[in-house]
Amino acid sequence: MQLVYICSPGNPTGTVLQHADLAHILELAERYDFLIASDECYSELYFDEHNPPPGLLQVAHDLGIADYRRCLVFHSLSKRSNLPGLRSGFVAGDGTVLEQYFQYRTYQGCALPPPTQAASISAWSDEVHVRANRDQYRAKFAAVLEILAPVMKVEKPEASFYLWPETPQDDQTFTRELYARENVLVLPGSYLSRDAQGSNPGRKRVRMALVAPLDECIEAAKRIRGYIETI
Repeated sequence: MQLVYICSPGNPTGTVLQHADLAHILELAERYDFLIASDECYSELYFDEHNPPPGLLQVAHDLGIADYRRCLVFHSLSKRSNLPGLRSGFVAGDGTVLEQYFQYRTYQGCALPPPTQAASISAWSDEVHVRANRDQYRAKFAAVLEILAPVMKVEKPEASFYLWPETPQDDQTFTRELYARENVLVLPGSYLSRDAQGSNPGRKRVRMALVAPLDECIEAAKRIRGYIETI
């Protein structure tokens, strides 16, 4: 069986696959017999509390796919709870596939240490801190976009914690010089993509992760703007 991998909200653009998009992918999976692996680790980082990104299992349920066949969804505490070092996550979906995965995991994997399991239970069981996390990202995006919008082409994503702006010069040069002059580190967009049909979709873009505290994000945005105004 072939595998189709999707990521929504996406990294690095923050683009969200809508209900109709996921329904179409599910229809194609049934028609052409492939498995869908959906990375939804950013699914709890969004801006409208009344309109969270749709998930693959949600759409499958809406379509009456009660056994979630051909669906695998991956999630993690790293984004929703800011706990990347905990390495705690889960996979859910097609029971037949998961039965095989469970057998593989039993012999090839290892259990999380008891303290990590205890911390994971606490984090997975609490939604208050996740809501607070979203509130903080809203504040950071609003502040940073206000500073950067006058000097570069940048828009708020649909979800996630990244900005994906266009740069006024080659993305590698921009990254290197920004770090050398202002001690601000971003990631060249061309490192996150590959050449296709004569172009690289990440060229002249950078990924900015707004994971630092609000005051640090504001300071970084001011330094980025200051650098841009000198070139």
